[in-house]
Amino acid sequence: MARAQASDTGARGASDAGARGVNSTGARGVSGVGARGKSDTGSCGASGVASDASVSKGRVGPGASDATAPKGRVALGMSGGVDSSAAAVVLMADGWEAVGVTCVFHDDARSEAAVRDAAAVCRRLGIPHTVRDSTAVFQRCVVEPFVRDYATGLTPSPCVGCNATCKVPELLVAADELGCSHVATGHYARIAQRKDDGRFLLRTALDDAKDQSYMLALLSQEQLSRLLLPLGGATKLAVRAVADDAGLPVAQKPESQDICFVEGSYADFLESRGVTGTPGEIVDAAGWVLGEHQGLFRYTVGQRKGLGIGGAPEPYFVVEKRPDENRLVVGFKDEAFIRGVEVGSVRWQSIATPEEPLPCMVKLRYRSIPCACTVEPRADGGAFVRLESPQPTTAPGQCAVFYAGTTVLGGGVIAGVARGADAPAGVR
Repeated sequence: MARAQASDTGARGASDAGARGVNSTGARGVSGVGARGKSDTGSCGASGVASDASVSKGRVGPGASDATAPKGRVALGMSGGVDSSAAAVVLMADGWEAVGVTCVFHDDARSEAAVRDAAAVCRRLGIPHTVRDSTAVFQRCVVEPFVRDYATGLTPSPCVGCNATCKVPELLVAADELGCSHVATGHYARIAQRKDDGRFLLRTALDDAKDQSYMLALLSQEQLSRLLLPLGGATKLAVRAVADDAGLPVAQKPESQDICFVEGSYADFLESRGVTGTPGEIVDAAGWVLGEHQGLFRYTVGQRKGLGIGGAPEPYFVVEKRPDENRLVVGFKDEAFIRGVEVGSVRWQSIATPEEPLPCMVKLRYRSIPCACTVEPRADGGAFVRLESPQPTTAPGQCAVFYAGTTVLGGGVIAGVARGADAPAGVR
């Protein structure tokens, strides 16, 4: 069986004032406008979780005992972890008829355990549970692009693409088959709907430490319109308490941090998929040869250890991979900064494609701090992102996600980096 992947997986510019919040589970209310990291003022329910079911101080709120009006049937992606399991509790308390769906994405012992855990949670809650074989879709949409990108010198971010091309689409297919109007996951983020044009907006979680909006930045409007995020206003501690109160067997289950389909090292996995690397030169920015690498796919931009070079007054970092030359470029810490990135096709999520340069904030990696930038759109759908201050280098293949306040504007895959203040991407 394959492991299920259903999510246990500040800003310049005005926030979208007047958006009607879908409040994580679909209850509509006025969503506030504050800055990132602060609660949105005026949201209904406890911390934006729902209007009549809340996660507050580790308890499910009034919806747990009140006669809540039924809201419909929802297919909840369940991977057997605490997040998706607690999401079921919150959805039920808010009046949703939940159906647990475990999408199996690859065949291994971890996946079998995930299915067992999800089934046990559903039995405890008295809700249906179904298993969907999504292995072929996962291989085509996630694993094969991951291998192909690494083989060509990129450093992909597979989880971002997986949500948009595999996980949510598979849940939507399952929802249609099960007669569900909506789908839900245990991601920590929120969804709202703007009053004036009805556009759906993805917003950051109220708990910055758990925010996963970056991971959902490539979702389409159609996908967002049917997606519920019950945990967007909760902390991890509160979520575990909800699961514990409900007597769920996974309440204290540890989180999984690694890419789900890679066991052991990336290099071993890639070699098992036929990726090979030819040794080549390790050079500095001036082209001086400092050593020899053992195949570019074995190295990551930003890597410091395991380079096999020394004798310098400070550590070297990988700053660039040049597959056309089979060269690995390294530099000292002060050389490992960039001034801009080139982004391929941008998916503008909460706004139409801008025609003029757009000041906003950008995250260049999942765990990075947003930084100020100006997005300069191109006619081909891509954009150059000019950073207001130098930032630690990132790798082509990672995602750049744009924010205004708590709202995701859109995102895209980084195609190249620029080191000079005015240089186009690709200038070394």
